[in-house]
Amino acid sequence: MASFFVSFATRYKAIYGRKDFEKTMKPEIHPEYSAVAVTCSCGNSFETNSTLGKSELHIESCSKCHPFYTGKQRIVDTAGRVDKFNRRFKRG
Repeated sequence: MASFFVSFATRYKAIYGRKDFEKTMKPEIHPEYSAVAVTCSCGNSFETNSTLGKSELHIESCSKCHPFYTGKQRIVDTAGRVDKFNRRFKRG
């Protein structure tokens, strides 16, 4: 992949005569990228980078407690729907 980029850059410079191909980002238009301390409701905390401009971030679920990552299924019973389903399709 790197060799493709080098050859592309070389061809681009040769065709269009741009010597500043690597320096084409516009200055002062990109957001500030800084470190953020993330704290989950389960108590897990870690540090990541973000453009939010905050130094702390509180979240509801992370990879330590989210059912997709843990493999544990959480059933939220709303007004007895699970019980109603179990009664309706009871085997026996």
